Amino acid sequence: MLTFYYINIMLKNLKIKNKSGERLNADFRFNDNVADKMPLLIFCHGFKGFKDWGGFPYLLHELSFNNIFTVSFNFSFNGLDNSLPNPVDFTRLDLFAQNTFSRELDDLGSVIDYLFENKDAYNYDVNNLILVGHSRGGGIAILKTAEDKRIKKLITLATVSEFNRYTDERKKRWKKDGYLEVLNTRTKQKMRMNYSLIEDLENNYSRLSIPEAISKIKIPVLFIHGKEDLAVDYSDSESLYNLSNRDVSQFKLYENTGHTFGVVHPFAGTTEALENVISDIVNFIFRNDI
Repeated sequence: MLTFYYINIMLKNLKIKNKSGERLNADFRFNDNVADKMPLLIFCHGFKGFKDWGGFPYLLHELSFNNIFTVSFNFSFNGLDNSLPNPVDFTRLDLFAQNTFSRELDDLGSVIDYLFENKDAYNYDVNNLILVGHSRGGGIAILKTAEDKRIKKLITLATVSEFNRYTDERKKRWKKDGYLEVLNTRTKQKMRMNYSLIEDLENNYSRLSIPEAISKIKIPVLFIHGKEDLAVDYSDSESLYNLSNRDVSQFKLYENTGHTFGVVHPFAGTTEALENVISDIVNFIFRNDI
């Protein structure tokens, strides 16, 4: 386990074992000078993402600076070599090809279980657990919230509203070939997804239905989306907001920003939109008055 200090913010990199025995690469960030138990926030990255992508570390550092204990992690089959402390290159495309939504949901469950099992080792409050998910990670966070009563608040950033985003014709060709290739525009890699991803959706439809999940959630939910999002249209968040418990849910639409709120990888600095994300998350957790 690696430990670093950044002006009172401690960063610990450690491994958490999932149900299948793989080690999940995780980061804990927290203010070591806070005496009271801090809210516990878990961040879920999205498709072709990872915990150290772009501005995610900055986002989590700033949240920790606001006395929130943050946890980020790499999904086990996200395509990185998670035997390394902080991988940023997609060198395990064999694992990426085998990934499924159920696997990611179970990975998140393993992280939550670990945090509850080790609640006395750190200064966080397991009774104040918040999930945050970006893009596909937002969908995973929604599904987990619907099935795990330990979660007290949910925040989504540019979330998808449905995992079955493929036409029947594409799925037909996908099944015939056994895989679908997608281009990573940043790395120029062709990344395969096996047809097992679709089989997982079909075999676990009820568990993996985001609209069904959001309609069951009674805790406070904050949806944040950029109006100029070209990857996932803001209507995805809007439709989920309309299905949610409107008495305790909120929808924030940011003008003039897109899917990653103006942030790029490698990180080139913060943006006004990202600063608004940080501010809105902090307000939602501590005051819930935005």
